[in-house]
Amino acid sequence: MKILILTHRVPFPQNGGYAIVVCNTIKGLIALGHEVALVALNGKRYHGSVQTGEDELMQKIRYTSYDININVSVLDAITNLFSKKSNDVDRYYDAEFEKLLLRELRQTVYDVIQFEGLFVTPYLAAMRKHTKARLIYRSHNIEHQVWMRLAQRKSDLFKKWYLHLLARRVKDYELQQLNKFDAIAVFTNEDKKTLLSYGVTIPVDIFPVGISLPDYKPDYNKTEFPSLFFLGSLDWMPNREGIEWFIENFYKDLTEGDLRVKFYVAGHNIPDSFDDYEAMGKIFIQGEVDDASEFVNSKAIMVVPLLSSGGMRVKIVEGMAMEKCIISTSLGAEGINFTNGTNILIANNRQEFYNAIERCITDEEYCRNIGLNARRLIEEQHDVHVIAPGLVAFYQSLDLDLPE
Repeated sequence: MKILILTHRVPFPQNGGYAIVVCNTIKGLIALGHEVALVALNGKRYHGSVQTGEDELMQKIRYTSYDININVSVLDAITNLFSKKSNDVDRYYDAEFEKLLLRELRQTVYDVIQFEGLFVTPYLAAMRKHTKARLIYRSHNIEHQVWMRLAQRKSDLFKKWYLHLLARRVKDYELQQLNKFDAIAVFTNEDKKTLLSYGVTIPVDIFPVGISLPDYKPDYNKTEFPSLFFLGSLDWMPNREGIEWFIENFYKDLTEGDLRVKFYVAGHNIPDSFDDYEAMGKIFIQGEVDDASEFVNSKAIMVVPLLSSGGMRVKIVEGMAMEKCIISTSLGAEGINFTNGTNILIANNRQEFYNAIERCITDEEYCRNIGLNARRLIEEQHDVHVIAPGLVAFYQSLDLDLPE
């Protein structure tokens, strides 16, 4: 088949869950012999670039990117208060990019076009008129739920009201779009149930996050034990909210108390204000690391204190593949077929996190067994070369005329 992948950000380098999912999907489709084209918006927030190791993938696809300014000014935010539209989605619309997409459709007859997330759906209507391809929506999150859960956790009344306003507008837009596609792919059973409860009538199927397992090579000789770490993009609000909660709740325990373990924070777009959390020899705010795999290899215990959002956390899947002992909230581990205490540790409040950390940092064998079991789970259920054929079969089930 000829498949077009449409993204709202350049998935290079693979420094976040969205980019990792997109690139691994492409790898899986190429391995099955399908032709893949990638057209990506390149927002100023995300200035993507291809790194060593990604060149091989680039040579196997047709790739186009388009620069777009998605920044929101204070005036834009104020003006949006008096609009019924969702500025969070509208800022990804660009008339010239739409023309680029239509030229692409005139040049190539695609069998499938996959829209990666809500922020590329503003181009759906125009593309529908110019192609007979099957249009697939891949829901990375139920987007309005992210805003709603963030709003529920705010104590500031204005912030709570504003986030509820954003959530309502995103929800109105999101629900209007869903049945306009030919099918929807989700990562979790929870998301499938949610979409069906909203009256989705088109086919919806579940395809877990898939990764290329040979890329994940654990090496205990490089691991500092005990050590805690967090890895994630902090321009994504749920990540920032979660790690702020964790540091504020455990700062004294890590710097003055009984939790005698170093804590490392790394990721994309960490605000300068996080430098205030650094404590010499105790808490390290490292920012974006050159090699995420090497960073994960060098640390022992991964914390995922996610308090809002949905979908599936790719970093947990990657951490499990690297045989890490992971302590996560139930929400953070949503969509992963885990067994608490066997291949992950679930903690939903401060005391549960404290107890899990205390157990882990004093028992290296226990941590290693959790990590080994985690790797087995990923091998069984998250190998992209197992998931990709199912995705292709899903495409083909929508139209008997699609090539095999």
